[in-house]
Amino acid sequence: MEHPNFSGTWEMKSSENFEELLKALGVNVMLRKIAVKAASKPLVEIEQDGEKLSIKTITTVRTTHITFTVGEEFNETTVDGRACTSFPRWETNSKISCEQTLQKEGPKTSWTREITSDGQMILTMRADDVICTRLYERQ
Repeated sequence: MEHPNFSGTWEMKSSENFEELLKALGVNVMLRKIAVKAASKPLVEIEQDGEKLSIKTITTVRTTHITFTVGEEFNETTVDGRACTSFPRWETNSKISCEQTLQKEGPKTSWTREITSDGQMILTMRADDVICTRLYERQ
């Protein structure tokens, strides 16, 4: 099965429900306002080597970096800064889904990244029933 190449620099074109996601995660109103503004124009740099991905998300406030291999558990931090264990897997030929297990109490969280047929990338982040969808285009 041939998987798409996520490599490249991606620029966000749209975002839905990001503030609602942060609210579901229990982030207070002041931090939500800062986060929403900072995350309004993130750049995402992805390097992919087969099943191994390195994803760097750059905003004006902070830069996050995760490296993982699809099919292998790894430790990461949720968007609101909680430690979790993540398990990424190929959900479809073009979509990676990742279930997150929080090390402390909190909502059920997960994310997916998918390359569309027209070459865009869709990132979805979930906290319980709230879903945030972000659309990116390769630069």
